[in-house]
Amino acid sequence: MLDAEEVHAARDRVAETARHTPLEYSHTFSEMTGADVRLKLETFQRTGAFKIRGATNRIATLPEAEREAGIVTASAGNHAQGVALAASRLGVDSLVVMPENAPVSKVKATRSYGARVELHGVDYDAAAERAREIEAEEGRYYLHAFDDEMVMAGQGTLGLEVVEDCPGVETVVVPVGGGGLISGIATAVKDHDPGIRVVGVQAEGAASLPQSLERGERVTLDSVDTIADGIATRSVGEKTFEVIRERVDEVVTVGEDDIAVALTTLLERGKTLVEGAGAVPLAALLAGAFDYAEGETVVPMLCGGNIDMNTLTTVILRGLVETGRYLRLRTTLEDRPGALENLTDVISAHRANIYAIQHDRTSRNIAMNDAEVELALETRGPDHVDELTSALEDAGYEVEILL
Repeated sequence: MLDAEEVHAARDRVAETARHTPLEYSHTFSEMTGADVRLKLETFQRTGAFKIRGATNRIATLPEAEREAGIVTASAGNHAQGVALAASRLGVDSLVVMPENAPVSKVKATRSYGARVELHGVDYDAAAERAREIEAEEGRYYLHAFDDEMVMAGQGTLGLEVVEDCPGVETVVVPVGGGGLISGIATAVKDHDPGIRVVGVQAEGAASLPQSLERGERVTLDSVDTIADGIATRSVGEKTFEVIRERVDEVVTVGEDDIAVALTTLLERGKTLVEGAGAVPLAALLAGAFDYAEGETVVPMLCGGNIDMNTLTTVILRGLVETGRYLRLRTTLEDRPGALENLTDVISAHRANIYAIQHDRTSRNIAMNDAEVELALETRGPDHVDELTSALEDAGYEVEILL
C-alpha cells in the first residue's frame, strides 16, 4: 500500500514541472457556510489540473527501456494533458486514448502538449480497453490514470502543500473518480496529522464508491452520467480502494444541480473558473452533504479548471435556474391585438427582464383562437420567481414552468 515516504519522494520529482498552487481564504464561502473555508486552487496548475503531478512522477520513475518504448494511456481529459506535457518534458513518446465525447478543448490541449490522440468509446472505461489493446499491439507502457502507486504519490503532493500552507486544517474535501487523488492526499495529510478528516465526494451519476464501501468490495457501474466528466469512472481502482478504505473518513455524493450551483457561484462570487469535477468538493460543502462544526477549517480541493465552453454554457444556465435567476415558462393567450402586451405588462410590473419570446399560433395543443407563448426571463431569486408566477396566475394566465 502507498506510504507517505513515496509522497515525499515524489515532491522532488515533480517540483520542476508542477507548480505549488495557491491556497486562499474565502470570505464569501465562509460566510455562506459558517465554516472557515480555504480553497486549494489547483485550477492554476500547469495543464489546468492536478494530473500533471502523478503523470510526471510515474514517467520519471520508469525504467529506461519502458520510456524508450513509449507510453499509452486513457483519459477523459485531464490525465491526458498531464501525461502529454510530462512525457514531452521528459522526452518520451505518448499516445492517449480519449472517449469520443471528450470535451473538444481537452482534446486540442492534449495534442498541443505533444501527444497523439485516438478517440474511442463512450466513456473512460471504453477508452481504457482500447489503450490496453494498443499496449499489447505496440509494446508501449500503459500508464494508468489512477490505480498506480507512483501516480497516487504524485497526486499526494497536493496534500503536502495543504498541510504546509494551512497548518490548522481540520477537514480536506476531495473529488473521487478512480481514487488516485484522494488516496495520495489522504496518505499525505494523515501522516502529518491522523486527526485531519478526509471527505471524498462523488457525483450521483458516477457514485460507485459508496456502494463499494458498503459491500466491502469494488462495485462497477454499468454506465455513468454527470457533468463532472473528470470523475466519470465506473469504479475506483483496486489499489486506490484499499487506501480509501483505510484512510478516508467519509464519502458523500452530490447531484448535478449541486455541482452547477457551486460552479456558477465560484465563477460569480469567487471569480474562479472550475470544471464540474473541480466544483464537486465545494458543492458538497454548500449542500450540507457532510457535517462540520461552526468555524471548522475546511479545504475544498478545486482540482481542475478545464471545462468545455459548450458545457460551461449549459452548466451556467442550470446554475441560474437552480438559484432562481433564470426562468422559462409557457402560457396561452387569446389570439387578438394587445394580448401579448397585457402579458408583458404583468412581467414588467414585477421587474423581470425578458430574454426571449416565442409566439406560436399553430400549436395543436391550443384552441384555434389562441396563441401559445414561451418566455425566457431574468429573475432575481426564488422569491421573485414565486412572486412573478403568482402574479401571472392571478391575472388569469395558466403558467407551465419549463426551466
